[in-house]
Formats: sequence, C-alpha cells, structure tokens
Amino acid sequence: MQKIGFVSLGCAKNLVDSERIITQLKSEGYEIVTTYDEANLVIINTCGFINEAIEESLETISDALDKNGKVIVTGCLGTKKEKIIAHHPNVLHISGPNQHESLMAAIHKHLPPPKHKPFIDLIPACGIKLTPPHYAYLKISEGCNHHCSFCIIPQLRGKLVSRPMKDIMGEAKNLVESGVKELIIVSQDTSSYGMDLDHKTNLFNLANELSKLDIWIRLHYLYPYPNIDNIISLMAEEKVLPYLDIPFQHVNPRILKLMHRPANQEKTFESIQRWRQICPDVTIRSTFIVGFPGETEEEFAELLDFLEEAQLDRVGCFKYSPVEGAKANELADHISETEKEDRLNALMMLQTEISANKLENKIGKTMQVMIDEVNDNNSIGRTKGDAPEVDGVVYIKETKSLKPGNLANVFIESTDDHDLHGRLT
Repeated sequence: MQKIGFVSLGCAKNLVDSERIITQLKSEGYEIVTTYDEANLVIINTCGFINEAIEESLETISDALDKNGKVIVTGCLGTKKEKIIAHHPNVLHISGPNQHESLMAAIHKHLPPPKHKPFIDLIPACGIKLTPPHYAYLKISEGCNHHCSFCIIPQLRGKLVSRPMKDIMGEAKNLVESGVKELIIVSQDTSSYGMDLDHKTNLFNLANELSKLDIWIRLHYLYPYPNIDNIISLMAEEKVLPYLDIPFQHVNPRILKLMHRPANQEKTFESIQRWRQICPDVTIRSTFIVGFPGETEEEFAELLDFLEEAQLDRVGCFKYSPVEGAKANELADHISETEKEDRLNALMMLQTEISANKLENKIGKTMQVMIDEVNDNNSIGRTKGDAPEVDGVVYIKETKSLKPGNLANVFIESTDDHDLHGRLT
C-alpha cells in the first residue's frame, strides 16, 4: 500500500482544496495516514497570506523533512518557490494553488499509484471531507478582483473565477445525501459570486437555490455591497441562516482609502442599522485591522467609538502585519509593535464587554442548536449565530438522546465570557 501523510494549513478555503486532493488520492488507491513515520511521502498544503502563516508553513515543512524526508509542497506559499527553496532545498516538488495537474504528476513521479480495484475502493459522491460528517465547507469561487493594499490574495490565487451554479448545486446535493446538515459557503469574496459569468448567476439566486435543500446554509466572507440587502431579506425569510460574516477592517475613511477597500464603507453604521431593520435576528461578525500604517490615535479612537455604537455580535482583530509583495509596505509612518499590541488589547477588551452583554441577553431564551459533539459529561453545539471553529458554543447537560447533526431546542440558563450553557426543553 502506498501511504501518504497530508498536512492542511490555513483557512477553510484551503481545507476545501485539501479535500479535493485527498479525494483524488483515495480514488487512485493511496492510503492517507496520520503520522510521518507511516508515510512513504508527505504533502503539505501551505498558507502564505501573512508572515506568521509563512513561518508556520516553513516550520511544518522542516518538521516533515526531519521526520520523513520525502516532502511535496503545494498551496499559497507554493507561489513563492524561491523562499521555500532557500529554506528547504530538499523538497521534491513545489506547486501553487489551483495547480492540481502539476501536483498529481509530481506525486505519481515520486510515489507511483498502487494497483487497486476502483469498483471496490469506492469514493463517496461527495468526496472525502475533512470536517465532521454533519457540516461541510462549499467553495463557490476562486480568486479575487480586489487589490486591498495589505493583501496578496490576487497574486496567490488569481482573479475571480466563479463556479457554474449547476456544479455547485450538484456538489451541495451530494453532500446533503451523505448526511451533511449545514453547508458553509466560502470563497475569497462571496458577494462577487457570478460577476464573471452570465447576469443570471449571482449570490442571491445561488443562495435561494441552496435554501431549497432544507438544511442550514451559512454564508462567509461577504463584502458590504448594495446586493447584501437582498441576502439579508433571505435571512429574514429564514431561507439562509441570519449570520453575516463581513470584514469591515476599519471605519475611518482615510484608512479605508489607504487600504483600497471596496464598497462605500464610510456608511458602515447606516448599513448595519438597515440590515437589522430587515432581519432583527441577524448575527453580525466582522474583523478589523489595528495599527495600519499611518493610523493615528484619533482614527483608532474612531474605531473604538464605532464598536461601542454598532454593538457587533462577533469581532476578530489583527495587528497589521507587513506581507511580502503587499502595497501597504510602501506606506509611511508604520506603527510600532508595542503600540499595535496596545491597540489590539484595547479593542478586544471593549468587544469582550459587548459580547458578554449580548450573551447575557440570551439567558432565559430557548434557542435552536446544532449538535457538534456528545461526550460523557455534556453535549456541545452551536446556535444559528455561531460558525464552527470561530465562534462560541452551547454546552448542554443532556447527552443520552443526542448525536452530532441533531437540531435541539435548548433553554439558556447561564453564560461565561464566550459560550452559553443550557438544557433541553
């Protein structure tokens, strides 16, 4: 048996790429193993978005080379071959994202496919998934047409390429037939889906079609374009989950202009008010960057004032990090690491208070929860306002009658800083 060790780094979109690669490997008879010692060959699907991710990828390659010796590298960092070779000249092959044929050819060269019986070694129609059986990520497009000054995604993954709707729906139906109860829609810019195709192909029509599958549909990585109002209307009609993941990054007009952010984000608060009028139950998640080059104390204070006023449900925050090849590196007045750390702590301290108050308001309410895990002590699940891995969870006292993928009505009894605690009703 030809055995391959596989490491997937980075975001959910990279995870989808890893699932595709592993599905192909399994269909050709390779066995996927979990330790370097067992493997005849190791594949590392890397991330190369920010410096910390690059360092993690390089360290993972080093570890695999030390413990196995035969390593193939793919993914976003694969677009920077010189950097990888400078650190690890002994890797067998390097390919970037979306270079599937090149990657498979290299695997075949260094570990020829085993003889197997394709009618016995069957692969499910939904492919091999790296998520739990009851939820899955569904990627609807690749690449991005924006040129944010802090980002190099277009350099890593190219321009926007939307998948045909019939292909997406075919995959979605296969996933549902395999037992998936929640589809998490991902791409670099979900709001722009279909803009490179015909005028009938757009996010609203796709989301409306997906809603007919009668499972949870969660949308990630939206931009604040005017078409978001139509998506919010689908949330109000309970066709897709009332969950808006939208990376504002900042609110000051000057900083947004320096960031080259798309859409009219100067009117962010007005948009949030409108969305909440359309769908009062919507959970709004966003991310922000602090310490962007030239950000003044007054502009950072403006961001804090916005958070206080907007009362967002979920907030992630990152210190600005120079990325090799990003235009923002050329800007003047870079902020010290100490100041960036102080601003990060101040923002997250404020958001912790906001989040705690929002969680307390849920005490005494009954909420629908998707069960993710059942153990001897309790069950763990998520509300419609909680995405896996990035948001909070609900701890439920009941265990015997539940299993992953169940929907349960839970009476919320208490909270802690991030999570809810309750019992079945």
